[in-house]
Amino acid sequence: MAFKNFSLFFSIFFLVVSIFVGSTSSNAVEIALPSSFHPTGGHWVLLQPSVGVSAMHMQVMKNNKVIIFDRTDFGPSNLSLPRGNCRHDPNDTALKVDCTAHSLLYDIALNTFRPLTVQTDTWCSSGAVSPNGTLIQTGGYNDGINKLRTFTPCDDDQCDWTELPETLTNKRWYASNHILPDARIIVMGGRYSFTYEFVPKNLINGKRSQQNYFMNFLKETRDLQEENNLYPFLHLLPDGNLFIFANKRSILLDYNTNRVLKEYPVIPGEDKRNYPSTGSSTLLPLVLTGFGNGTRLPDAEVLICGGSPPGAFTMSDKHRVFLQASRSCGRLKLTDPAAKWVMEEMPMPRVISDMLILPDGDIIMINGAMNGTAGWEDATNPAYNPILYKPNEPEPGKRFEVLNPTKIPRMYHSAAVLLPDGRILVGGSNPHTVYNFTAYPFPTELSLEAFYPHYLNPEFSHLRPSVIYMDPKDNIVSYGQMFTVTFSLHVYRPDPGMSVSLIAPSFSTHSYAMNQRMLVLDVPHVEYYYPFSYRITAYGPPSATVAPPGFYMLFIVNRGIPSSAFWVQVK
Repeated sequence: MAFKNFSLFFSIFFLVVSIFVGSTSSNAVEIALPSSFHPTGGHWVLLQPSVGVSAMHMQVMKNNKVIIFDRTDFGPSNLSLPRGNCRHDPNDTALKVDCTAHSLLYDIALNTFRPLTVQTDTWCSSGAVSPNGTLIQTGGYNDGINKLRTFTPCDDDQCDWTELPETLTNKRWYASNHILPDARIIVMGGRYSFTYEFVPKNLINGKRSQQNYFMNFLKETRDLQEENNLYPFLHLLPDGNLFIFANKRSILLDYNTNRVLKEYPVIPGEDKRNYPSTGSSTLLPLVLTGFGNGTRLPDAEVLICGGSPPGAFTMSDKHRVFLQASRSCGRLKLTDPAAKWVMEEMPMPRVISDMLILPDGDIIMINGAMNGTAGWEDATNPAYNPILYKPNEPEPGKRFEVLNPTKIPRMYHSAAVLLPDGRILVGGSNPHTVYNFTAYPFPTELSLEAFYPHYLNPEFSHLRPSVIYMDPKDNIVSYGQMFTVTFSLHVYRPDPGMSVSLIAPSFSTHSYAMNQRMLVLDVPHVEYYYPFSYRITAYGPPSATVAPPGFYMLFIVNRGIPSSAFWVQVK
């Protein structure tokens, strides 16, 4: 990243500040966990010592495979393309002819992978899955900065990336995406791009949309020296409007009229939250219990955690001083007319961490560092321990739990996704301008590992539901309509309060799980079917604004223990 230098006064000021926050000119002081926190819960399994590609971007597909890719201008990867399938790119800054892969398809069940061919540079790009299950992938860098690519899942191992002739209107590097109720995808922001646009360009009614829409909010939230508003956080609210958070500010946007409906209070504190001061964000689970097929909308609440103080990127990038990351999390009830941030403190500071919703409704924060920012060589002091956040715990002091650590530092350009079996797939980490497998202490990381949350422990197997079949049999969940799932359970009877949840698979990159969404459905009854088998009936989401059309993972949760998911299509 190239930014203009701060004034001499500003640099000296932050050098002095760094003395008081425990940083040094070469690395950061180790941050000890509070004595009251003892790592517990979950365990790690190394799945692949190397897949040949560093996992900068990840997307779980409806056929239980995961697309993984990084960028094309690193130079050669450690995964070869099939013979005769080299990429010829005269615009590439590293290799004009490249016979190595920069993307792969990982098979969850078989723990195997095969190379894919991506033609243009996907560095720091974005994506979303269309209602038919195709990944729409947008932007990147260099020759890929305004490209549109697709990947449609298949079961015969013949599918690969497709570069579309249509392009984005604006250059999109560090942009964000979100699927919308009408099946369009909004693509917002990017470096020096203070606009948003839609993909595809044609509306459902056949009318062609405007090419792009200027957004002054994106320009206003850009810090002159450090930006801190890239990869803005986007969350679709149940009323169909879009919550947008950048830097420290947030608004509610009616994207159909290009009108800002309201501005929310500024998040308290000095810490910045978006790239390169990269925190993470998620919409907390939308609870539809008691709604039936009515029209009342659920409450919506956002959680934003981590980040870095102002000037942190300049201090790390220019002076090799790594300021301590943010310890704070903020919760904001977006549907409250008098919405006000409620702040909490994490057990440890975190930057460049991923935040994912688990099937039981808890939030996991995983990967990242405790000092510095995003960027090349700009963070240190890895956050080896995931953190569990329990949003429904009434006592704020008991909401955080420090989990068992990994042994692999997952720094800048790492990623994580929730798998249908409840595990967290973790990969990547390359804070260097090229592949560097001997760098110390943070080499380019090609491995894949899985974190097993506590609910996958063997002692809970008797509580774990196992899905037998669904009615209707085509696995369609229709808006506002009831459906039934038959499941088995190796206990005498299920918990009367068991739930059915839908989770949209996220496009994860740069600590932001785009399109992540969980809905806890209304369950009118659970009934005995035959020995050790039961039927649970649930209502589909009330509308496309609550659950945009597409494929979701459906989990049945009994006493906090989820089944493995099966895929349903909401439409």
